[in-house]
Amino acid sequence: MNVKIFFIFIFVFSLLRADVIKPAYLEIIEEKEHAYTILLKIAVDEEKKPSVTLKVMDGCQKKDPSSMRFLKASYLEQYTLVCEESIKGKLIEVEGLENRKSDLLLRLEFLDNSSQSMLLNTLENSYLVEEDASLSQIVQTYTWLGITHILMGFDHLLFVFLLLLLVKSLKRLLWTVSAFTLAHSLTMAGATLGLVQLPQQPVEAIIALSIVFLALELMYEKQGKVGLTSQYPWLVAFIFGLLHGFGFAGVLAEIGLPHEAITLALVFFNIGVELGQLSFIVLIVLIAWLLKRLLTQKTMEGIEVFIIYAIGGLASFWMIERVLVF
Repeated sequence: MNVKIFFIFIFVFSLLRADVIKPAYLEIIEEKEHAYTILLKIAVDEEKKPSVTLKVMDGCQKKDPSSMRFLKASYLEQYTLVCEESIKGKLIEVEGLENRKSDLLLRLEFLDNSSQSMLLNTLENSYLVEEDASLSQIVQTYTWLGITHILMGFDHLLFVFLLLLLVKSLKRLLWTVSAFTLAHSLTMAGATLGLVQLPQQPVEAIIALSIVFLALELMYEKQGKVGLTSQYPWLVAFIFGLLHGFGFAGVLAEIGLPHEAITLALVFFNIGVELGQLSFIVLIVLIAWLLKRLLTQKTMEGIEVFIIYAIGGLASFWMIERVLVF
């Protein structure tokens, strides 16, 4: 790989920080009968109070002033809400979502150990709390969470994209993607259920490193060399897939799983991830098919080399950035 060009891309991406879209999170936990702890967590770029807020329901009032702080690029607000009766059957409305690019995950927990989860957004910023959460609600919410997470997880998508560039045969591609899917499903489940744990920051750095590794492998291939991934793509996909699974588990650790349906929520979050991943692969294959019919082979090769350098530079920047926060 041309080292000068590679470092130029790293420099450019150090100036142009990626605008990563992260979902907001609102947790309502019933600590005592009709008394609820409210926790609002929103990713922010600067230490400025966001406009997103929970509209106080009729018959409820704040017991004490809000505790507000900024922690790790997030705004945290916590307070206690005391109501005259249960909030089941009441309408929960979140104001200020029109100013956000991403969804808000609403999660409720009650004294009877039941819980409810729902995604809110600009078009649907309220939720009528059900008396009993349905399994279909859990399936719908966690499937959509899986889809949105993978489609907003640019590092995971770039890894899959480079695999698509490396593996030319359809049969080998199916084996490779299957190995990646199996691996991240195993570690995601294991980490979420507490069977195996790794610190999140090193995992995120190694995920970025996995993208750099594939970019280097592609450049070796352009030079006529045969790398490890070219020979055993399924093995490389499986090994790095194990680490990517810990990244998915980190997301689930933040949003939580319903106590009464942990396995169901985990399964459908994973299904959502796979649906999002599959839709991305289909989209890339269709775009590649179209470009091959519109552009010459030489132009296609030039575009591919540029993309490899760009992704390698971006991933290198991510890796350095993530290592520095250890």
